[in-house]
Amino acid sequence: MIEVPVPIRVLIADDQEGIRGAFRMVLDAQPDMSVVGEAADGLSALSQARHLRPDVVLADIRMPGLDGLELTRRLAGPEVADPMRVIVVTTFDLDEYVHSALRDGACGYLLKRSGPTLLIEAIRAAVAGDTLISPQITVRLLRKMIPATPLTTPTTEPLSERELEVVRLVATGRTNAEIATELFISPGTVKNHLANIQRKLAVANRVGVAAWAWATGLVKP
Repeated sequence: MIEVPVPIRVLIADDQEGIRGAFRMVLDAQPDMSVVGEAADGLSALSQARHLRPDVVLADIRMPGLDGLELTRRLAGPEVADPMRVIVVTTFDLDEYVHSALRDGACGYLLKRSGPTLLIEAIRAAVAGDTLISPQITVRLLRKMIPATPLTTPTTEPLSERELEVVRLVATGRTNAEIATELFISPGTVKNHLANIQRKLAVANRVGVAAWAWATGLVKP
C-alpha cells in the first residue's frame, strides 16, 4: 500500500481578500500543501492558529486588531512554550520590521512582490527548520553587517568549484529555482549542494551561507 504524504497545513492571515485568495490558489495547487484557514485580522488569526495548529502561518504586517509582528511574537516568540512556524509576508521592506520579526521567532520574511515560487519555497523551508528571507532583503542586510575588509574564515572541508558557484549565487540573492536555471541543474541538485555547503561551513541556513561569502570576500559589493 502506497503511503500518501500528509500535506503541509497553512493558515493565511491578511486583511486583503484578494491576497488571501491568490495565496490560497497558489498553495492549494501544490500537491504537498493545504490551506486550512484564512483570517482578515490579527485577532482572528491568533484564535484560528491556536485552534487549528497549522504547520505554517503566513502573516501580513498591517492588519486590524493585531499586527503581524505582534501576532508573530504571540505565536512564535521566545516566551511561547510551543511555538509555531510563522512567515511574515508583506509589502513593507523595512529593516526594523525584518529584525523585529526574526527576533520574535519568524522563520521567514518575504516581500509580496517576490512571487509565488519563493512563497512555496519558504513554506517548505520553514517545515524543514530553515529560514528564508526575500533575497533583496538578505543582500541589503549583509552589506550593512559585513566589514569592508575580507575575512579568512576557514571551512571544515574545502568547497568544490560547483559549490562555490552556488554560494556566489546565494549571496547575490538568487532563489533555488533561479540557481538551477543559471547552472543548468535541477532544483533538487541545488538543494543537495546547499545541504553540503551548510555542513562544510557549519551554518544553519542560506543566510549563513551568504554571510560567509560576503565576509570572506568571495562576493564583493
